[in-house]
Amino acid sequence: AVGRAEQRLGLTGQPRVVVFHEKRGMDGQLRRHAHAVWCRIDADRMRAVQMSFDRPKLQAVARELYLEQGWTMPRGFVRHEERNPRNYSLAEWQQAKRAKKDPAKLKAMFQDCWAISDSQASFANALKENGYILARGDRRGVVAVDHQGEVYAVRQYVGIPSKRVRERILDRDRLPSVARAHHEAAQLVTDRLRELEAEQKREALRNLRRLADQRRRAQLAQRDATVRALQEQRERRERKAREREARLKTGWRGLIQRITGKRRKIEAENHASAEKAMQRDLTEHKALIDRQRSIRQAVLARAKAEKNARRTVLADLEADIRHVETSKPSPEEARDAARSDYVKRQRKEKERPRRPPRNRDGPSPGR
Repeated sequence: AVGRAEQRLGLTGQPRVVVFHEKRGMDGQLRRHAHAVWCRIDADRMRAVQMSFDRPKLQAVARELYLEQGWTMPRGFVRHEERNPRNYSLAEWQQAKRAKKDPAKLKAMFQDCWAISDSQASFANALKENGYILARGDRRGVVAVDHQGEVYAVRQYVGIPSKRVRERILDRDRLPSVARAHHEAAQLVTDRLRELEAEQKREALRNLRRLADQRRRAQLAQRDATVRALQEQRERRERKAREREARLKTGWRGLIQRITGKRRKIEAENHASAEKAMQRDLTEHKALIDRQRSIRQAVLARAKAEKNARRTVLADLEADIRHVETSKPSPEEARDAARSDYVKRQRKEKERPRRPPRNRDGPSPGR
């Protein structure tokens, strides 16, 4: 283990110290373990050895040792790249659908499931947590089946002899057939896809209510802004009108304005000022309407985009459900396949040549 860790971390040739000692655990038992310490400084270059991603590398070494020694691996060592399809979120399902399965990761998943299990039931449960159903192969082998109907030989993907598989899978005849396992795996995925579809529909309804509430609040806010703007314009018109009226004098001063012709000039200026104020109010009101219309159009465009995106997601989910439903065998087909497999096995048992009974009084016949 120390040598493998040294090689994997790139510390080959570096000085090291290994210390063994015993330590009493929580249960009072003495346990012997070791500590390994390396010097990372390269004496020739006087630089530290680069040692990135040391934890994943050491965990990979530990995983290899567990698999080689046949020890039961702690569940904390299990990789989480392969998620249970029953627990997929929508983003994880879309990512899993886009990504192609990596053979190395797939083999590592099977090895982890084997290493953390110590019986047929625990191995089947570990595979099921990753979306695979343990099944009985057609040639007396043990296989795993996914929701697409792909069949994986356990011996090949775990990388162990068939004898060790038989030692753990003691009750092979009670395993489902490949068709039945395909049906079960596909049913798990179909149920989860229907849950995702229902979640998307509920989310769409919540979004519609939220957008409707936003539009209602925006309409109220715009209505209040329009009322305030009109009120401000009216108050400004009244103030300006009073200012224009104040320029026209009364009494003897007004008489002087009339005699000198100044009053006619002031009236013309007031009329022009009132026309200009009216045009300004109309321009401001039109700008306010255009600004509010652009806000409403942006809200409607966002709502339409969300609706189209939700519709696309629901269409994809419905297509995935139809694809899984059409690809999986029906319960009748799975039952017929299991019955046919049972009949074949019974026929093989009958056709298998029987050994003649042993003669206890003398040698067996044929000897």
